[in-house]
Amino acid sequence: MSGENKRNVRPVKVGGLVLDGKKIYIQSMLNVPSTDIEGSVKQAVELEKAGCEIVRAAIPNIEAVKLIPAIKEKISIPLVADIHFDYRLAIAAAEAGIDKIRINPGNIGSMDRVKAVVKACRERNIPIRIGVNGGSLEKELLAKYGSPTAEALVESAMGHVRILEQCDFEDIVISIKSSDVPTMIKAYRLCAQTCNYPLHLGVTEAGTERMGLIKSSIGIGSLLCDGIGETIRVSLTDEPVKEIYAAKDILKAIGKSGGVRIVSCPTCGRTRIDLIGLAKKVEEATKDIDKDIKIAVMGCVVNGIGESGNADIGIAGGDGCAVIFSHGEKLRKVSEEEALPALLAEIEKL
Repeated sequence: MSGENKRNVRPVKVGGLVLDGKKIYIQSMLNVPSTDIEGSVKQAVELEKAGCEIVRAAIPNIEAVKLIPAIKEKISIPLVADIHFDYRLAIAAAEAGIDKIRINPGNIGSMDRVKAVVKACRERNIPIRIGVNGGSLEKELLAKYGSPTAEALVESAMGHVRILEQCDFEDIVISIKSSDVPTMIKAYRLCAQTCNYPLHLGVTEAGTERMGLIKSSIGIGSLLCDGIGETIRVSLTDEPVKEIYAAKDILKAIGKSGGVRIVSCPTCGRTRIDLIGLAKKVEEATKDIDKDIKIAVMGCVVNGIGESGNADIGIAGGDGCAVIFSHGEKLRKVSEEEALPALLAEIEKL
């Protein structure tokens, strides 16, 4: 997904992608049990098809490492291994062909273990993502700040960064997530002022689809408007594919990507067709269309066509009928039953 970025970002390569601030990449994570290789592969393929550009998988034990070659054989996007505490899993993932490792070096033991992980990654040009969140904050930082404040989260992240820098390793990506949106925004802004490593944005434990979308849109969207963020994940307690469509919509809403953009009116007493149902059907029917167009779904011709005069294509309801229009000009009148297929037919012509 294209988007300007004001930060001077240190480029980090992840598989065939380069995180350098010139593009904003959409990420998600598999939620299939790591023991289910077939299910994990299927979900990874579905995510790529939906538009996921980086996918992460939990590697909780050595058996789960088998996921890596199985998934990479079927997808073309980078695969990230999510690892906690056991440095041997990080080395095994690197040897299995992983594209990026998410691990916090301060949590894996001695410096010798950190150096072993760094050696495995450096030999294969594999970057490391440091992932800090409020639930994983060190006890001494909690004691110092009293709670998982933005300052505490950034201090934690930079502590892990320094460990890698001491090993002369700088292929680093950072995430600093919080379930509290103001804290998350402040933490990323502080981090962006502190270093030039690529940042992965997300609101952790955002919740179910409704609340998760709201919190992620505010948090991620605000930072992207500031020019902060190279990759994003909309974390939802739902099917991972929904995270992809949500991320796409955030990027469209702030002008960071193209694609289908739908505008629709909230309806009023003049509405004479099932506009709410029609708008939902249009949204579903066009979600995978790869065209940079604006579609208007309006309730009446009194204001609808004029208000949406800049739409590439649109529909305005009447009394049991609808008018198809383009850039403020009427194209044709159709019945309510014909409204959706007629609109889709016109979209196909664009």
